[in-house]
This record gives sequence, C-alpha cells and structure tokens, in this order.
Amino acid sequence: MLELKHLAFSAEEENQKNEIIRDLNLKIEDNQFVVITGPNGGGKSTLARLIAGIVKNTAGQIILDDVDITDKSITERARMGIGFAFQQPVRFKGLTVFDLLKIASGKKLNITEACEYLSEVGLCAKDYINREVNASLSGGELKRIEIATVLARDVKLALFDEPEAGIDLWSFQNLIRIFENMRNPETHRTIIVISHQERILNIADRIIVLADGQVLKEGTREEILPEIIGTRYALNACQKLEG
Repeated sequence: MLELKHLAFSAEEENQKNEIIRDLNLKIEDNQFVVITGPNGGGKSTLARLIAGIVKNTAGQIILDDVDITDKSITERARMGIGFAFQQPVRFKGLTVFDLLKIASGKKLNITEACEYLSEVGLCAKDYINREVNASLSGGELKRIEIATVLARDVKLALFDEPEAGIDLWSFQNLIRIFENMRNPETHRTIIVISHQERILNIADRIIVLADGQVLKEGTREEILPEIIGTRYALNACQKLEG
C-alpha cells in the first residue's frame, strides 16, 4: 500500500513561495488502477514526481508497504519497485530498444524475452528490437517502448504522467488496450495514471480529483465519473473545479 501523510511541496518563484502540494493525505491500496485528474496547475504531475523521488517533498511522509521512503533517492525507490513514465519519453541516440530493455530489466535479458515485452505493447518485435531510441520513432512508438521498459522491470508501482500526451488516435487506442492488460490482478501491480482522458478514467478502479494541491474528491469510477464528465475541469480548461 502507498500512503501519503501530510505531504507538502513548495517552490520559490520570483522570490515568492508557491505551495504546489498542501497537507495532502492519501492511501492507495495494492493491485489498483488509479487515475488522478483535475485542473491544470493542481499539482498532479508534481505529486507523481514526489512519489517517484524525482523531486523532494518539503514536509510530510511517503510510505510504501509500511516502509518510510521519504528520504530515499529515486534510485533506491526504483530498486523497491517504483517505475515512472514521463509525458515525453527520452530519446537515446546510439541506444537500441534491446539495450534499453536490458538496462530496464536489471538482469540478463535474451532476445526472446525482450520481444515478448514488445509484443505486450503491440509492437512487432522484429521491426523494433534493433531500432535506435531516437528521432526516427514516433511519439506513440516511444510511449509503448517506455511502457515495455516498465513491464521489463516488473515494478510493483507504475506511475504514468499523462501518457496520452503527443500521440495520435490509433496509438491512444492501443494505449487503452495496454492499460487494460496491465491492470490484470494476477500481476499484483498498482498503476497510477495522471490523465484527463475519459477513456482512461473509465477503466479506473479509483479516481482521485486533485485541485490546488489537495484531494478534492476520491472514490470509485461509478461514484466520481458522473460528477466530473462534462464539467470544465474534466476537459482541462479551467483553473478551479466546479461545485
């Protein structure tokens, strides 16, 4: 279980303290597909980065499986099974897809195993296994390769920051299918996705609405989705939530 206790994060902007996450308390049970949504500037991406250890909280605690990881580095958290996928995946000139999967897995990975991960994300392995992770790949291809690296690592907690950003409709449809496969309870994997997309919200076990650095609403998709679909913040076009 992931537990956030009185979590806070602030940053200095033009000599002023800007509170981005404010006294946030949250529990996320194991084996759930959780979507965090809300208006721009509400702190969603910052929260994901705090959990992953990319940025350091200014107050509060982050607890994973009864272990306080607040002061652990991003590397230590990765070793504990936390994976993070960026909005815009990084390109690596000179590094092949196979190389990337081997590094992500942290073990001796053979071609057959690597191809299985690529197949899981809907890519024809023989067409991609020796490709360089560079500008020749589309945004959708990069997203799926990045998800394949998360699968290769066999993480217990996977964080995705707006995975739909910068991809076309065909790639987005494949992304939904991949997430549906990933939420298989037999994998014992918790998935947290930052997203505004209704189709992603619609496959969530739980939805958390974040606004002004705090949890405004949380519950099952049956409880939360009817309240937010069609509202301005669900379309990501306002600064405050209605209601």
